[in-house]
Amino acid sequence: MLAAAAVRLDPEDPLAALSVGHQPDPGDLPADWVRVRVRAASLNHHDLFSLRGVGLAADRLPMILGCDAAGVTPEGEDVVVHAVIGDPAAGGGDETLDPRRTLLSELHPGTLAEAVAVPRRNLVPKPPELSFEEAACLPTAWLTAYRMVVSRAGLPAEGGGTLLVQGAGGGVSTAAVLIAKAVGHTVLVTSRDAGKRERAAALGADAVFESGARLPRRVDAVLETVGAATWGHSLRALRPGGRIVVSGATSGPNPPAELNRVFFQQLSVVGSTMGSRDELVDLLALLVRTGIRPPVQQVWPLARARDAFARLAAGDVFGKLVLTP
Repeated sequence: MLAAAAVRLDPEDPLAALSVGHQPDPGDLPADWVRVRVRAASLNHHDLFSLRGVGLAADRLPMILGCDAAGVTPEGEDVVVHAVIGDPAAGGGDETLDPRRTLLSELHPGTLAEAVAVPRRNLVPKPPELSFEEAACLPTAWLTAYRMVVSRAGLPAEGGGTLLVQGAGGGVSTAAVLIAKAVGHTVLVTSRDAGKRERAAALGADAVFESGARLPRRVDAVLETVGAATWGHSLRALRPGGRIVVSGATSGPNPPAELNRVFFQQLSVVGSTMGSRDELVDLLALLVRTGIRPPVQQVWPLARARDAFARLAAGDVFGKLVLTP
């Protein structure tokens, strides 16, 4: 079958490690696994990291890339694929806490192909209100943002909180703005790029600022995916007792901790990774109920996956890049 795969690892030039061509079709499957015909799949920075060798060992090559997909089961059911392969029982009811959890494309072949095999529990019914392209954007970036905003930020469930999203434009930050506004919070957004600030405002952000700018008020929570470049600003932006939710560190993982500010202001630093199947179900219900949808910047045929990867690697992305077999 046609697929986009990592055939070697190249930390300096990830596109040189990418192959778009024939890969083996899912063969004999365990009794509780299902073959899904992929109708749409979306790209994430995780795919570029894999090509660089982050989280993907050389002895697992070639590896079909991709975490996110929506498709059709052999029974004709339209489904969204949950990307976390793990045992909820091993994580106290949450598969993301299973010490042996993995994502599609790390141990098992991923979604950037004509078909993907996953455990049956990893299939969630696709609401008819969402297109396959929209649904394929949700399992990584949008689910990560949903957990950060709804489950981890400590904001009032009924809305009314204030939230700072660092770094407009990425898949997680874009999703966070839309989700936070949909559930009734006030959202501030930062970016170094004026165009991305304008687009964040168009999505519904209440105010946008240059990175590091002094804010007019302190916030209840900060969503942090940038890391070293914004960490000090995130700490200063919080009200006493506020919370930083961290799900990434694209600019570096080791900023000065500023522990004096953390303890004196009684701040909380909370990690967040992906989300559970139950949270994916809740996310889909939120989109149906509120009408928000993931912005899709461009759709390519799977055969042109290299063009999509080049666009992602160049960094000029606001919204999601989608491939259709």
